[in-house]
Amino acid sequence: MDESLPVQRFENLPSSIEFESLAESRNVPAVFTGCIKDWKALAKWNPSNGGLDYLQEWVGSCTVEAMLTRSAPVFYGDLRSHERVPLPFSTFLDYCKQRKQNTDCGTDGKPKDDASEQIYLAQVPIMNADNEERVQLESLREDIEVPVFLERRVFASINLWMNSAKSRSSTHYDPHHNLLCIVAGSKQVILWPPSASPMLYPKPIYGEASNHSSVALENPDFSIYPRAKCSIEYSQRVVLQAGDALFIPEGWFHQVDSDDLTIAINFWWQSNMMSRMSEDSEHMDAYYLRRILRRLTDKEMDHALSKTPSTGMGKIKRQLSKLPSNGKVDHLENELDGAFEKTILKGKELQHGNMLHELEPVTLQVLHELVSLVHEHVKVSDRCQPAQYTSVNDSDSGVKGENKKVVTANLFHLEDDQVAKILCTLESSVLQHVFLNMAHNFPRTLEALILHMLSPVGAEVLTRKFDEIDQQISEEDRNKFYQVFYGAFDDQFTAMDAILNGKESFALRAFKNVLDKYIGVNLDGPK
Repeated sequence: MDESLPVQRFENLPSSIEFESLAESRNVPAVFTGCIKDWKALAKWNPSNGGLDYLQEWVGSCTVEAMLTRSAPVFYGDLRSHERVPLPFSTFLDYCKQRKQNTDCGTDGKPKDDASEQIYLAQVPIMNADNEERVQLESLREDIEVPVFLERRVFASINLWMNSAKSRSSTHYDPHHNLLCIVAGSKQVILWPPSASPMLYPKPIYGEASNHSSVALENPDFSIYPRAKCSIEYSQRVVLQAGDALFIPEGWFHQVDSDDLTIAINFWWQSNMMSRMSEDSEHMDAYYLRRILRRLTDKEMDHALSKTPSTGMGKIKRQLSKLPSNGKVDHLENELDGAFEKTILKGKELQHGNMLHELEPVTLQVLHELVSLVHEHVKVSDRCQPAQYTSVNDSDSGVKGENKKVVTANLFHLEDDQVAKILCTLESSVLQHVFLNMAHNFPRTLEALILHMLSPVGAEVLTRKFDEIDQQISEEDRNKFYQVFYGAFDDQFTAMDAILNGKESFALRAFKNVLDKYIGVNLDGPK
C-alpha cells in the first residue's frame, strides 16, 4: 500500500474546511469515530431495541427494490450476477425478525437457498437528485442528519443499505465521493486506491459493470488473474461499528463485509474534480484522456525498466577482477584484434583516444561483449540462412546484409535481451566511449547492432542513455558524439528510424498493458 495514502482518522468531528483539506481534496479515505452517534436513527432503528417494529410501522408499507442472488452470502454487483426485484419492505423486515429470533434462540441454521439470505437491500434511495420518482423511503430522512463536515455539499443521493444475514459485496468503485454511516451492526471495509487497479482486474470499460473487479471473492482463479495474488498488499482494512462513518473517495475500490442485521446510510456527492469536468468543458475531454493515458503509459514503461537485471556492470567488474594484477588488458585487445581488426587498422589512421590499447578496462570489456554478441548472432544467422552476397569494403567482415537480421521485435523485457541488459546497467559515460570506439573501429558491427539486434526494450534503454549523455556533456561535445555515432551508418536516417521504431514499439506494448490493467481491455487476447 502506498504509505502516502493512509486512512485518516478523526476522533472529533472536523470542520468542513478541515475535512476538505485533510481528506477530500487529497482523495484519501477517512474514518470518523462516533460521528453519527446523536442520530435519532441509532436508537429508533436498533434491531435489539425494537427498531424493526419501528421501521415496519413507519415505512413497512413501502415497496423497495431488493437485490436477489444465488451466490449468497456474496452479492456481486454486476447485472449478470443478481436480479433487482420489487419487495414490500414489511416482508424484508419479517425476514430480519425471523433471523434475529433464530439467532437469539441459537437456531441459526438455515438452508443456503433460503430466500431471506439471498436478499440484500442495496442502494434504496431516501433522496435522489436525478430521479425523485425512484425515492422509496423519503420519510426516513427525519431520523438522520447531514454531518457538519459535509456542509455545502450537493448530494446526488442518500441511500439505505440493509441485510438480514451476513453478506459480502463484490469489489468495486463508485463514481462519487461516498460517506458510509453505520446505524446498526458492523461492517469491515477493504480499500484499494485507484492505482491498485492492475491487481484487481477491472471489468472492461465498455461493459455494464465496468466499476467492478473481475476477480471472484470466493475461490479466485489466480491462473487467470495472477496479479490478484498481491492485491492484499495494496489494501487497507477498516472496521466500522454503529455510530462510525467512513469517507470513501471516488474511484477507490472497496469490498464490504456486513454482519447480521446491519443497517447503513450513505451519502453520495460529486467531487470538485468531476464537477469541473462538466459538460461545459467536454470539448477538453479528448485532451484529458490523451494526457492521462500518456502519463500511465510513461509510468508503465518506467515500471518495466525498474526491474534492473543483476547482470551488466557488476558482471563486467567481476570479469575485470580476473585480469592480471598489473591491470593489462592485452588478451582482450588481442582477441578483438585477431577477430575483427584485420581490415580496420590496415592503412587507416584512428583518432587519438580511439585506439584499442588506450581504452579503459571497463570500456574495453563492454566493447568486447557487444562485438562478440553481434558476431555470434551473425554466425547463428549464417548457419540458418547462408549469405547471398560477397563483402567488399565492410570494415567488419561478414556483418552487413538483410539476411543477417536477427529477429528481436518481440523482446520487451530486460531479462530476455542480453544487449538491453548491457546497455541498461552501463554508466552513460562508459557507453559513450564504447559507441565512439565502435563507430571508429567497428562501424559495420555498430550498424548491425542498431539495425538488426536492437529490440524495443533495447531502443527505449538506448534513448534514455542518450538523454543521460546529453545532460552530462557540452553542446559541442554532444554534436560531435552524434556526428560520429550516426556517421558510422551508410544511411543515418535508417539508423534513426530503427531506434525510433523500436522505442515506439516498446511504448505501444506499455500502452496495451495500460489498457489491460486499468481499462480491462486486452488488445492482444489472453496472455
